[in-house]
Amino acid sequence: MTTIDLTAIDPPDLVETLDFEEIYQDLLMNFKGIYSDWSAALKSDPVVKLLELAAYREVRYRARVNDAGRAVMLAFATGSDLEHLAALFGVQRLTIAPADPENHVEEVKERDDDLRARTQLAPQGYSVAGPEVAYISHARNADGRVLSASVISPAPCEIVVTILSREGDGSADDDLIRIVTEALRSDDVRPLTDKVTVQSAEIVHYEIRATLKFFSGPDRSVTLAEANRRAQQYADDMHRLGMEVTEDGLYAAIRVAGVQKVVLLTPADAISVTKQQAAYCTHIELIDGGVYDE
Repeated sequence: MTTIDLTAIDPPDLVETLDFEEIYQDLLMNFKGIYSDWSAALKSDPVVKLLELAAYREVRYRARVNDAGRAVMLAFATGSDLEHLAALFGVQRLTIAPADPENHVEEVKERDDDLRARTQLAPQGYSVAGPEVAYISHARNADGRVLSASVISPAPCEIVVTILSREGDGSADDDLIRIVTEALRSDDVRPLTDKVTVQSAEIVHYEIRATLKFFSGPDRSVTLAEANRRAQQYADDMHRLGMEVTEDGLYAAIRVAGVQKVVLLTPADAISVTKQQAAYCTHIELIDGGVYDE
């Protein structure tokens, strides 16, 4: 079963587009309808100021209604609102790294996007027939360090679950493999006839190197910094099992506003991976190639 891409769904009709000027003009027309003799149009008129204040308060109220509506929708809910939605499916926010008060290290919790994705998968875990997505759901729920999971069945009744860790380059250590294995072999998760094996993802390392040509402008360093940020974000997003790193994806990420041309040096081709592999970027080097045609 394919998980619905929540970002591709049109905004709900409940969420209203806010327009201060439209609300102000509506209040102004209503006021003129009641007091037809009033004709002052100066911005300094007390009535105008009161109507502007009323319009501003109306915008704030409608914005609050919008926020309240989004708070009960999985696609838009954040923070504690998202946690309450997840709780309806028996899902709670996982801890990636516990706090260490002695060393002044704060607790690290999973991000909203990860909690949202696991909540989407939760209904698949209700099945006792052992479908692919159910195993993925249970694997991701087993430990907050599990970033991604995939499932194959090389033979009847044989299940191989591959997990990608959030730590390091994504290789899962023995402790994480043990925790996920115990979770998937639980009597209320694994069908009696399934033999489940959990393994670490195979990591494919690569580097991103490119020369950037810029449009003329006052400071290329700002543009270069943004290109580096976007390249890192793309690398992080592609760090998933079975996710291919494509040349067009790299070009799209690096060619930010102010960049005229990108000469991609490495990787020379797309980084293709299987469902048991994940690509991991070890280094990003974006070279300032100066102004185009300078």
